Amino acid sequence: MTSTTDEAADFLTSLRSPDAEPRSGPATFVGLWPLATALHDVLPADVRDGWARRLYALLQERYEEDKVTDSSVGSGLSVVHDWHRHTVLPLVAETVPGAQAVPFSSLARLHTRAAAGQPATPDAWRTALHPVLLNLHTAAYDRTTAYAEGHAGARDYALSQGRSPAEADAYGHEYAELSCTANARAFAEAHALALSDALALAYAADDRRAYADTFPGSHVRAVVRACEQAGPHAPAAGNPAERMSEGFLMALVGARPLRSR
Repeated sequence: MTSTTDEAADFLTSLRSPDAEPRSGPATFVGLWPLATALHDVLPADVRDGWARRLYALLQERYEEDKVTDSSVGSGLSVVHDWHRHTVLPLVAETVPGAQAVPFSSLARLHTRAAAGQPATPDAWRTALHPVLLNLHTAAYDRTTAYAEGHAGARDYALSQGRSPAEADAYGHEYAELSCTANARAFAEAHALALSDALALAYAADDRRAYADTFPGSHVRAVVRACEQAGPHAPAAGNPAERMSEGFLMALVGARPLRSR
């Protein structure tokens, strides 16, 4: 009992320090430590440790082992696919303006098939991922801060050139709008291109380690930012961090236990 208690404490301590990995216990469950640490980090302070304890208890229950190693669990990404299909994609879809069409259904189908053990080719993944990632990172771009900084810099420059305060302010707004739009597009395109390629290769190979190299924690934070910036009245505004974290637990619950494989 003491050993299990110590392992649970180690698990929680490690989650609070994302650069550390637990020395024992079920934390290496499916090689998804970067996801677990990111989800723990984005949760509100008053609920994150309770979520971590539920995660630890679930892993112990599912695998019935004090220590679950990478080799004992296997390398597949079925949990990731189930989580994206039922939690992440619906959240991202809620950030899309009503008139904008994003082909979420194609990516959802690929995740569904991959969760069932039928991963698609890299090209198929890449084609389905790119438009969704482009939308996500467009929505995640911090336009408010970028606009404010662009406006202030351009206004101050105009004032230094002898413009009146009113002229400088107008110039600042014009510059901020143009630069913010261009920078948001470049930001989103760069992330979509890089991630669609990296994720396509990881998903096609059903490779847990390759998936970890795509920085899934950054993806978690991008979804949270996109939802938060969608506005207080958007469907995605309802605590995206908690929805993603609960969805991750549900994906683990739905996965087949180790003992049934």
